[in-house]
Amino acid sequence: MSEIAGSTVMLVASECLSSTNHGMGIILGGITGVPPTKVVILGAGTVAEYAARTAIGLGADVKIFDKDVHKLQRLRYAIGSNVYTCIIDSQVLPEEIRQADVVIGALRAEDGLTPCIITEDMVSHMKPDSVIIDVCIDQGGCFETSEMTTLDTPTFRKYEVIHYCVPNIPSRVAHTASTALSNIYFLFAENRKNRRN
Repeated sequence: MSEIAGSTVMLVASECLSSTNHGMGIILGGITGVPPTKVVILGAGTVAEYAARTAIGLGADVKIFDKDVHKLQRLRYAIGSNVYTCIIDSQVLPEEIRQADVVIGALRAEDGLTPCIITEDMVSHMKPDSVIIDVCIDQGGCFETSEMTTLDTPTFRKYEVIHYCVPNIPSRVAHTASTALSNIYFLFAENRKNRRN
């Protein structure tokens, strides 16, 4: 599900950036003669890896922040690309958030709640019509301005920043998610059956 969420989150970001959805009216990625979209990803787990792969594939400028340098090293190795990585507690993060077109919150929860990393003040300094997607909203969220939304009303604005805070992002692609889960359950059942024999 984390792989699906990571890939899908960039499609959501693309929709939110489009003029038809009252976004910035920019393409997610890069086009000849036009600066690439700036994407900041908080976290270096599976969601972050697949979001980064998708964004890089589209030509976006991707920067990834996490508190664990070993996770950042693993992610750089897994992606196989020169992706910018930085420790989350650095002085670099507020400036990168301010310049970002899209910020993805993909931190893992500790003790049941995701640490709130991005303050309301940081959000208030973001560009108008920029996009926040809080993938970890079901565990409290990592943006101080996050509020849980639904698929029927997936976004809201605060400080002119578009917030997408729908829990269970894979439900947007229910057929793919169901097939992926079925494959896992099938393997689990086969392994259990083989152990009995």
